[in-house]
Amino acid sequence: MAGDVVDLIMQDHREVERLFDELKDSPEKRPNLLPVLTTLLTAHSRAEEAEVYPVAASEAGEEDEVKHSQQEHIEADQLLAKLASTDPASADFEKVLQNLIDAVSHHVDEEETNVLPGMRANLSDERRTQLGEAFVASRKQHLGEQPGDMTRDQLAQQAANADISGTSGLSKDKLEKKVQSQADL
Repeated sequence: MAGDVVDLIMQDHREVERLFDELKDSPEKRPNLLPVLTTLLTAHSRAEEAEVYPVAASEAGEEDEVKHSQQEHIEADQLLAKLASTDPASADFEKVLQNLIDAVSHHVDEEETNVLPGMRANLSDERRTQLGEAFVASRKQHLGEQPGDMTRDQLAQQAANADISGTSGLSKDKLEKKVQSQADL
């Protein structure tokens, strides 16, 4: 049994924070830790987007918070891709890492203050356990993906979660541009 989705999400948040600390404090470990961070954060985001956010919006009444959280995921994807392409030994790495840490920490704080308590209050224990199982399965499916490894369906899910309209007939490239431009607003 996977457990309560809220607890699972918070466990991932603590692991990402631990990885951030290690990346900041141990420059010699960066080449090995960076793929771990990008893989975990990408899989976590995709699982939330596919399994958790639609339910949080429709069943837990968190529509506005989900829209905002999805936009923050899009921003984090962009920052994570930039970090992944930055040489861990370069002077720029620490600045790019700090930008990502700031964005993800802000997102985690908001999610743990707004979305997750709403899910705990408005979804039954059984429903949160079902979501936990779906979240774990989805996260496992997305392990190994990196920022930018998105299918058209994943982009469409991001657009739906962020309440971006007019995307159904767009090609993958046009959809990606629209999602990113809307998230920058």
